[in-house]
Amino acid sequence: MKSLRGKPARLLCFGLALMLAATAFVGSTAQAQQPERRRNLLELLFGQRQPAYVPPQNVQRPREGKVRKKSSGSVTTIKTRAPTTRAAAAPPPPPKLDTAKKVLVVGDFVASSLGDGLKTAFEGSPGVVVENRANGSSGLVRDDFYDWPGALPAIVAEVNPSVLVIQVGANDRQQLVTPDGRLDFRTDPWFSAYGERVTRLATIAAETRVPVIWVGLPAFRPQNMTADALRLNAIYRSSIEKLNGEFVDVWEGFVDQEGRFIVTGSDINGQPVRLRGNDGIGFTSPGKRKLAFYVEKSVRRYLGDMTSPDLIRLDATNLPALVSLPPSENKSIITTPPIDLFDPQLDGADELLGGTLPPSSTFPTPRDQLVQNGSLPDPPVGRVDYVKRAPPAPETATP
Repeated sequence: MKSLRGKPARLLCFGLALMLAATAFVGSTAQAQQPERRRNLLELLFGQRQPAYVPPQNVQRPREGKVRKKSSGSVTTIKTRAPTTRAAAAPPPPPKLDTAKKVLVVGDFVASSLGDGLKTAFEGSPGVVVENRANGSSGLVRDDFYDWPGALPAIVAEVNPSVLVIQVGANDRQQLVTPDGRLDFRTDPWFSAYGERVTRLATIAAETRVPVIWVGLPAFRPQNMTADALRLNAIYRSSIEKLNGEFVDVWEGFVDQEGRFIVTGSDINGQPVRLRGNDGIGFTSPGKRKLAFYVEKSVRRYLGDMTSPDLIRLDATNLPALVSLPPSENKSIITTPPIDLFDPQLDGADELLGGTLPPSSTFPTPRDQLVQNGSLPDPPVGRVDYVKRAPPAPETATP
């Protein structure tokens, strides 16, 4: 009897435990789907409470970047994404004209950077084309590698430039071989022989009958290289100026106020940018543009109006037509044809200084009418200062 009484009790307890486990599982599942308040024991035994609706929350998207997370001594890099915004594409440059003038740039790797900067400077000028024929490893010492005096006439004949730009010498700080022997760098015989080679190249460039611009070397990070560039620039300047050529000095653009080399400096707009590469010798894109900034002014002077894309020369064929004004109610206005600024009659022609010129009009001006009559002429009808009342309409007689 005792065993029968204990068996239903155990079954009842087992059933309650199953109900509690099932209710807890359902409650945990619902809680995982959406948040709900904690239920009491009566709600667990006799029914479930309907979950309240919770609107979804706005989730902010992470910014783009890299988050470094430390876990158990190791570093994990997690990349996050962010919505990308497309910048407005710049309009393409205008096409070059068939009659565009050409600027030829020759020299070493510094001249190559100069040519890239000039291409950017004249990108919006349809009448100018920059031909960059620089050889990065060339110079005037190793003529066995590349002979600029021998190759320049053929290049000029092929390109047919309007301006010739030369910048060379950054690779020439080495031993020079002559028929008399080898000359060590930084010796007086070396500078004498090197000056003769510079004069020879400048003479060949002047014989092409093309305006020649010789650009000096900039400063470099190695101090001995900067000191050598100063000495070489003096040779370039004296050689080209003897042949009536132009020397452009770019030294001030790549040093500070004390004359020391700088990696970061102001660009052509005055903003601080990186001008030189990590080696202190090459140029960045802003550095190339600044290098060309010093040469751009001289090139524009030689090329003239072709460098201005928006310049239109007015002549008799493209002058706008004169539009006739509507007739005015003020009869005192007298129209006269336009006068040319270069008309000989404009300054009095044959009339001497102090002579009396004939009046341009015989009709009295408003000032003359005020002086003579004591009143100004009536303003035109409809203007704000016209205050006269309209005359009353005549009365019609009734029969």
